Amino acid sequence: MARARWNERFMATTRGRIVALLRRGSGTVNELADSLELTDNAVRAHLAALERDGLVEQEGVRRGIGKPAHVFRLTGEADSLFPKAYAFLASELVRELRELQGDARLSATLQEVGRRAGESAGVRGADALERLGGVLALMEAQGAEVDVEREGSCTTIRGQSCPLSAVVVDEPRACNFLGGFLEGALGAPVRQRCEHGPYPRCRFEVELRRPA
Repeated sequence: MARARWNERFMATTRGRIVALLRRGSGTVNELADSLELTDNAVRAHLAALERDGLVEQEGVRRGIGKPAHVFRLTGEADSLFPKAYAFLASELVRELRELQGDARLSATLQEVGRRAGESAGVRGADALERLGGVLALMEAQGAEVDVEREGSCTTIRGQSCPLSAVVVDEPRACNFLGGFLEGALGAPVRQRCEHGPYPRCRFEVELRRPA
C-alpha cells in the first residue's frame, strides 16, 4: 500500500508526467517539452535524473531538419511503477496451461478463456461500435494506454503499454487472451498484430460496421 501511494505521488510530479508520456511511446526532448509546456533545458534536467534512476534510456537518434535529436524511452524497470499485481499468478497459470495442454493448444485455450471473459464483462451496446467505448475503458482500467485508429471499416486498437507485459515478455501467446477478450466483449472477429520483445505493445484489428 505504501508503495502504491509513493507511485501515485511520483506520477503527479513533472518527472512522473514525463514517464507517463514515454509510456505512450518514445519521444525527443522537444516533443516532451511541447507536451508539458516546459523549456527544453528543464526537460533535459528531468530526463538526466530519470536516467540516473534507471527509469529512462536513450533509444537512438532521430534525424531530420536541423540537428539530430536523441530519442528517449522507458526502461523495463520503469514498468514497475505501474500496477502489475496479477503478474505472478498469471505467469504461473499460463505455465500450467502449457504443461497440461502442450504448446499446440495453448494459443487456442488462451483465446477461448479470453473470449468467455469478454462475453461476461457486461459491456453494453447494440453493436460492436457502441460497445467499443466500454471495452477501451476496461482496458485502460487494467493499466493499458489505448489509442484507436480507424480506416474505413477497420479499427486498430493500439495499447502503448501492454497490461499483460509481465507475462507476454516470456510467453507472447498470452496476447491471445486479450484478443479473445476483445472478440467476446465486442462480438466481432479480432486480428492480433501485437509487438513482442522486451517492450511489448498491443495491436488488434477489428472490422466494425454499423448494421444495415
